[in-house]
Amino acid sequence: MKTKKTALNGGEAISYAIKQVDVDVFAMYPITPQTPIIESYANHHNNGEVTTELILVESEHSALSTVIGSAASGARSVTATASQGLMYMYEVLSVASGLRLPIVMPVANRAISAPINIHCDHSDAMACLDQGWMMAFCESAQEAYDMTIFAFKLAEKVSLPIMVCIDGFYTSHNLENLETYEDKVVKKFVGDYKGPYNLLDTKKPISIGALSLPNTFFEIKVELFKAFDDVEKDFLEVSKDFEKTFGKKINFFEEYKVKDAEVVIVVMSSTAQSTKNVIDKLRKERKKVGLLRPILFRPFVYSKYLNTLKKAKEIIVLDRAEGPGSSSPLYKEIKLSVCDNDKKINVTSYVFGLGGRDLFEKDIEELLNGFIKGKPNKEKYLGLKK
Repeated sequence: MKTKKTALNGGEAISYAIKQVDVDVFAMYPITPQTPIIESYANHHNNGEVTTELILVESEHSALSTVIGSAASGARSVTATASQGLMYMYEVLSVASGLRLPIVMPVANRAISAPINIHCDHSDAMACLDQGWMMAFCESAQEAYDMTIFAFKLAEKVSLPIMVCIDGFYTSHNLENLETYEDKVVKKFVGDYKGPYNLLDTKKPISIGALSLPNTFFEIKVELFKAFDDVEKDFLEVSKDFEKTFGKKINFFEEYKVKDAEVVIVVMSSTAQSTKNVIDKLRKERKKVGLLRPILFRPFVYSKYLNTLKKAKEIIVLDRAEGPGSSSPLYKEIKLSVCDNDKKINVTSYVFGLGGRDLFEKDIEELLNGFIKGKPNKEKYLGLKK
């Protein structure tokens, strides 16, 4: 298979993948830092590279509502958003999942108000964890490109919507050299769209979104919940096809020198890149440290995490979001994954980078060395001004 080296930022990489799929409908509303996705796709449309129906709407709520209608009518449909835009969509997130519509929605993760902030953290996506959407978090523009192609096939296989998340500005705007595939190969991999149903099929008229009373509502919701139980198997099947087609394997998570690690740091998205540099440095000093980076966050495959982490003595979880009055979201999932392990594993929670504050390699190195020396940092919030 022929590939091409292309310099794109994360937003453009996602847009390029969607262009190759040539979706039927793309509903657009701009919001920083998602805007490079829709701007670049509008350029593809203007240049005659796609046949997509672009629908310019008046709000993010309208954007998702529009693609719910188009997806229910048998069209492969996409929108994109971030932060307050995702919050504005919240009312209809559960409509998309409840109707089992395989919508692909890139999200450029950004802090939510108040106060107003346009920079990266994961608070927007984490606020939507239980609305019936699959979620994938990408480290780089390359992974964002690959995952967007992957997401179409997975969503359509399981009839569930999916968010493809990238870090705002860190990934959405930074230029990277990435490898793109031939249009025809991408189109063949994704295949023709066959939605779960077609609202406009007059030969098989149906109603969707009708009132459901107590005698039916519970059963309908349980069907949605059970659909998530099938994602693991279907994810592996799509991953196998992806590897066969593109020569790359997409996993539930990335293991980086975890096998013999005594101290494992768990972190998502772009922060993993700097963490790997620290891991490499400490490994040269014969320190047994490793990194685990979650990719598929919903559904969360608990058994896989337990199997990977069960030999660790210490697990450090870095969240770029907080759960006020509870625990941080990634920490809770990792803690649940290992709590049934026979031997005790210490799992420690830290929160970093809210509102786009940088976490430097020296900070990560200091944190890891503290655990290696048996003197862990007792301050949960990393990088606070003193």
